[in-house]
Amino acid sequence: MQLIQVFIPIYDQAGSRFEQRFFDQLKEKLTGRFGGVTIYQRAPATGLWKEGNEAVHDEMVIYEVMAQELDLDFWKSYKADLEMQFQQQQILIRSSEINVIQ
Repeated sequence: MQLIQVFIPIYDQAGSRFEQRFFDQLKEKLTGRFGGVTIYQRAPATGLWKEGNEAVHDEMVIYEVMAQELDLDFWKSYKADLEMQFQQQQILIRSSEINVIQ
């Protein structure tokens, strides 16, 4: 079983909040394809990294789905779509193998 997490920024490069419809579309797409989604949005996660000598940060929402197998072709294509839609150089999508306790 795979756990896939998608990290989506809340604000664009100019500091304006993305329209809610973008987040709704992502929720609908993941729910339709995977049968459900967990969204961590009440307390946005903060990402920090360095660009040269500057510290940069983003507030983001994390979308999480589980799948029997990782469909890498789907995720690479969808990642490119999300980067264009959210005007990002890179959207972080990560997967981990997990065991579901029964």
